[in-house]
Amino acid sequence: MFQYRLPSDPTAEQVGDHIQRMKEAQLDAGAPTLDVRKDRLNRAIDLLRNHRDELIDAIRADYGNRSRQQTLFADIFAPIEALRHSRDHLDEWMRKPTVIEPLPGTMAWVEHQPLGVVGVISPWNFPIVLAFGPLADVFAAGNRAMLKPSELTPQTSELLAELISRYFEPTELTTVLGGTSTGAMFSSQPFDHLVFTGSTQVAHHVMRAASDNLVPVTLELGGKSPVLVDHDANLRTVAERVLTIKTFNAGQICLSPDYVLIQADRIEAFVEHAKGVVAQMYPTMRDNPDYTAMLNSRGFERQMALVADAKEKGARIVSLAPNGEDLTDPVIHKMAPTLVVGTTPTMRLTQEEIFGPVLPMVTYETFDQAVAYINARERPLAIYYFGGDTKHREKIAGETTSGALVVNDAMTHAFFASLPFGGVGASGMGHYHGEYGFRAFSHAKPVLLQSDTGESNLPMRAPYRLDGEAQIEAMIEG
Repeated sequence: MFQYRLPSDPTAEQVGDHIQRMKEAQLDAGAPTLDVRKDRLNRAIDLLRNHRDELIDAIRADYGNRSRQQTLFADIFAPIEALRHSRDHLDEWMRKPTVIEPLPGTMAWVEHQPLGVVGVISPWNFPIVLAFGPLADVFAAGNRAMLKPSELTPQTSELLAELISRYFEPTELTTVLGGTSTGAMFSSQPFDHLVFTGSTQVAHHVMRAASDNLVPVTLELGGKSPVLVDHDANLRTVAERVLTIKTFNAGQICLSPDYVLIQADRIEAFVEHAKGVVAQMYPTMRDNPDYTAMLNSRGFERQMALVADAKEKGARIVSLAPNGEDLTDPVIHKMAPTLVVGTTPTMRLTQEEIFGPVLPMVTYETFDQAVAYINARERPLAIYYFGGDTKHREKIAGETTSGALVVNDAMTHAFFASLPFGGVGASGMGHYHGEYGFRAFSHAKPVLLQSDTGESNLPMRAPYRLDGEAQIEAMIEG
C-alpha cells in the first residue's frame, strides 16, 4: 500500500531525519484517537494473519529447520493475541480519567499521553512476537515506532520490512535493517523511549548509548532461570513440563529453564523420566521437522563447548538423543537435549546463560539452602517452583526476587497478555503486556485546576504571618 522504506544500513543522519519526520507527524496530528489506534492494531493483525505462511517459511530458512507449529504458536498466534488484547481493552484504558478534589474547589486528574516515537530492537530467537508484542502496547498508547530486527535472521527481517512498508505509512511504523554497527547507531538515536530485547551483555551498550539523549529504556533480557524441585514434586510432571520448554525452539528462549535445583537422591529418577518424556515427544530428531535446529553452527558449537567444558571438569553427560542418534553435525546444527549431572561452580554452564537444550542439575540438601543458592546469583527472569508445600511456596515468593514466579509449570505466564512481562536487575528493566504496556509507553501527566480562591497557593505567599504559620502547624498535626 505505502511501499516506502529506509535503505539497508542507513546512515545515522538518515535515521535521525526520519525520526524527526515521525515526531513532526505526531505533533501535527495530535494524540491519535481511539479509532486510529485500533486501526493500527488491526493492520498489524492483518499483516500477521495474511502472511503467516511466508513468515513461517522465512524463519525456517533462517534457522535451517524450525518447527512450523512452534512458529505458528509463538510467532504468529502470540503476537496476534497481544494485538487483539490491546485493541479489545483500549476503550477501557483510554476512558476519561477519574477527577479528584484534593481541596475544596480544586480539581485534579491524570492524563495518559503518547510518548511520541518508540524504538524497538527485536532479537532473532522469536523475531515476530518480540517485535509485534511490544508494538501492540506502543500502538495502544498512541505512539509511532521504528523497528530494528535482528541481522541474524536476515530473510525474516527483510520480509518484515517489506510487509511493514505495505501496511503502514512510513511515519507510523518503519524498519531499519543492518548489522551490529547499525544496531549501535540505532540505540543512540533520540527516541522518546527505547525497547531492547536481547542479552544482558549487549544491554549495557544499549543503555549507555541511550543515555546520551536521556532516552528511557525497557530492557527485556534473560539470565539463568532456575527450576526448583521440592521434596514432594511429581518428577514425571516436572520432566514433562520443563522439557517441553527446554526443547521448544531448542531452548533458545530467554525464559527457558536454565538449571534444575534438585535433591541428590532424586536425580536418577528425574533422569529416567526425562529420557521417557523426550523419547515420547521426539522419536527421532535429526530429520524430524518438529525438532528445531540451533540458529546456526556458531550457536551449536557453543553448546557443544559448554558440554565439553563440564565433562572435562568431572560432570556426567546424559544425552537424551533418541535411539543413540548422532547429533554432532554442525552442518545441520541440531543438538539433542542434554542433562549435565554433577555440575560445579567452575563450569561455564553454571556461569553463563545457556540459551540452548543443555540442562545442568544442581543439588541441594535443605529448602533454605536452595533459596540461598538462588539469592546468591543475579536475579532471574523467572523462577519455576515445582511442589505442593504451601510454606515453601510462600517462602520462594517472599524471599526471592525475579521477573516472575511460576508454580508447577515453566514459561506459560508469558502468553497471558493481562500479566506484566519483564525482568529485574540483570534480567531486565521495566515491563510491558496489556495495560502494563499501555502505561509503560504513556506519559502519566497530572493536570490540576486551581480553585477561584487558590487555597493551596496561599500558605506559600509572602509576607508570612503568624496566622499563616498556625494554619501550616494545624495541617502538620492533621
